[in-house]
Amino acid sequence: MKLIKALLIDDDLDAIQQIKKFGEENAVIISVCGFSNTLQESIEFIKEAKPELIFFNPSIENLAHFNSLKELDFNIPKFIFISKDEKDAFQAFKHNAIDFLKKPLDFNDLIVSLYKVIKNIEMEISFQDQKLNQINSINSSSQNNGFLAISSTDKIELIKVDDIVFCRADGKYTEFVLSNGTKILSSKNLGEYNNVLTYNYFFRIHHSYVINIKHISKITKKDGLYCEFTNGVALPIAKRRQEEFIKFIKL
Repeated sequence: MKLIKALLIDDDLDAIQQIKKFGEENAVIISVCGFSNTLQESIEFIKEAKPELIFFNPSIENLAHFNSLKELDFNIPKFIFISKDEKDAFQAFKHNAIDFLKKPLDFNDLIVSLYKVIKNIEMEISFQDQKLNQINSINSSSQNNGFLAISSTDKIELIKVDDIVFCRADGKYTEFVLSNGTKILSSKNLGEYNNVLTYNYFFRIHHSYVINIKHISKITKKDGLYCEFTNGVALPIAKRRQEEFIKFIKL
């Protein structure tokens, strides 16, 4: 069974003690990675720890900063709202929480809610695997035709490979920059695309960049080696890749 990394955002000492005890007694399915009084003060910790679940007190202050979670560069954690006021169940529904629990917390109810979270995450993983297989199938059949399927959060886009100027790593995502100025963010990492873009005009000049040499306008040697593209962008070539790159473009 999947181990869930969880964070508690609440200033209620009783709730803190209950979640601590719950985590200790159910260590095979949940790991409580931290406690915080407010959402605002925990944003940086969330970015670092990447919890999959947040036990959340829907206070006015916490709800006021809820939209800041949309800026995260990984999947937004699942939420279980916890409150003494049953009226806060509406806020749980409004913010797509997995469940709402009334204080004082009941351990049996916590177990049920946690299994709901696990089931939700497992369904997402299954969907992502199906989507990945679909993308790989499209790329396998379309590669010879000069097209690439890019999976974003809500759709699959088919683009011409020749239109790609470069790809940039963005955390676990990949940003595609096209010749017409369009930028497309993919939910797959750069390493996966580096394996797909096996055409003889793509090269990984840096751990963060795969480039299309057809769009290079010039190469500069000031303070290192840089590729300048037709769109005006200049990207550095990593020192350890410079010799291989020079051979690649046959200079």
